[in-house]
Amino acid sequence: MTFSASIATPVGVLEVHSDGVAIRRVTWPRARRATAAGSEVSSGRAEDPLLADALAQLRGYFAGDRSTFDLPFDLGVQSDVTAAVLHALYDTVGLGETVTYGELAARSGTGVPARAIGSIMGANPIPIIVPCHRVVASDGLGGYSGGRPGEGLVTKRWLLEHEGALPAALF
Repeated sequence: MTFSASIATPVGVLEVHSDGVAIRRVTWPRARRATAAGSEVSSGRAEDPLLADALAQLRGYFAGDRSTFDLPFDLGVQSDVTAAVLHALYDTVGLGETVTYGELAARSGTGVPARAIGSIMGANPIPIIVPCHRVVASDGLGGYSGGRPGEGLVTKRWLLEHEGALPAALF
């Protein structure tokens, strides 16, 4: 059985999916919902304590009260290399830190070239919790496939500013 619930955040509505054992996906649904920040639309939160905990941790993160996530997650079907890179990211890059594509490639110990890291970040089924937004290019932000349609880099910048990894934009 799967459970899902949505939460409005400063970077758009996030939909969280759980199987009762692990968080399976975090997505930005394509259909926009008229939901105030911090409110929820649920189809399983009450039945799944893990989903309720995930929503509470995400609320804490966006409120600036939480610096880590303590949730079991399942990356789903991924190659061994993709799983190793995503776990290296989760385990070694904390709030307020960034890592370049090349640095993450080295940390993962997989031998994957730096240019492949962007594709692996795009395969991350659990953004925010597995913080692919913290992976940047050596000469700038790089890309980001999360966020509302067409707002990937705006979302990435907001998340990095929120975490203190980037100074807030002046305008």
